[in-house]
Amino acid sequence: MKYRKLGKTGFEISEVSFGAWAIGGSWGKVSEKDAVAALNKAVDLGVNFFDTADVYGDGRSEKLIAQILKSRKEEIFVATKAGRRLNPHTVEGYTTENIEGFIDRSLKNLKVDALDLVQLHCPPTQVYYKPELFEGLDGLVKKGKIKHYGVSVEKVEEAVKAIEFPGVATVQIIFNMFRQRPKELFFELAKKNNIGIIARVPLASGLLAGKLGLDTKFASTDHRKFNRHGEMFDKGETFAGVNYNTGLNAVEEIRNKKPQEFTMAQLALKWILMHEEISCTIPGGKNKAQVEENVEATELPKIDEKLMDELEGVYDRFIKEQVHQRW
Repeated sequence: MKYRKLGKTGFEISEVSFGAWAIGGSWGKVSEKDAVAALNKAVDLGVNFFDTADVYGDGRSEKLIAQILKSRKEEIFVATKAGRRLNPHTVEGYTTENIEGFIDRSLKNLKVDALDLVQLHCPPTQVYYKPELFEGLDGLVKKGKIKHYGVSVEKVEEAVKAIEFPGVATVQIIFNMFRQRPKELFFELAKKNNIGIIARVPLASGLLAGKLGLDTKFASTDHRKFNRHGEMFDKGETFAGVNYNTGLNAVEEIRNKKPQEFTMAQLALKWILMHEEISCTIPGGKNKAQVEENVEATELPKIDEKLMDELEGVYDRFIKEQVHQRW
């Protein structure tokens, strides 16, 4: 495993880390046995950063990670997210009092005295124009409930606005071969401001893993079934906002260019890691085998410049028009 610094936090974290949405919910059924085995395998392979949220399985994901924190001796950093428990999910709901309540619940779920990193969970854009909220987060750091805070965003513009607040240490943003806009402006600004970048949705909800097809059936509890058009949350969270059929066509183009030593998932992860501004990427893992495949990407050779250009060409031809100016 290779490690990179997570911005202002100073944490040295595994460049391939673990996204715990899938073991919490909205990705079909994952047994507790498989989830715990996947988490333990990740630690065995050097993963030391786990990203979760209080709404993943209504706390299930946090509680599963708590088991690992208790049973393992390795130093493990946990990032969770807060805000999506608001109902309705509105700008007005983002108050220091409400966020502190969510943090208290996460502290209990994770069974820790302080959260390593809490992230606002894709709030409405206008939340980034509430300096009093960020001042409140500074206060929660002083209280000792959180060590650091950051944001998880839908749009590049939100990321750019968020890092104006000096206390923001990290930005979690969708970045993958199907969502390339963040590297145009945001990466440079983040580097200048020592912001850790967590690349989420690295496999475009499994599309870039190359195992989905026109005949793939998704469970009714899987967001890839119920959120394709943004029915439940932002459309960009599902298949990175790309039309499913278009995405499948682009994946075939990528498959034809893939070096033999890579799986499709590993190529997608390595492509992200080719960008030095990235602190880590957080693929999910429903079982040990998926975790092993993901982590192996860190040891594979760098992608050469010619192939990087060709992969950009696939994005330009198939994907860019659908997503580039939307997020």
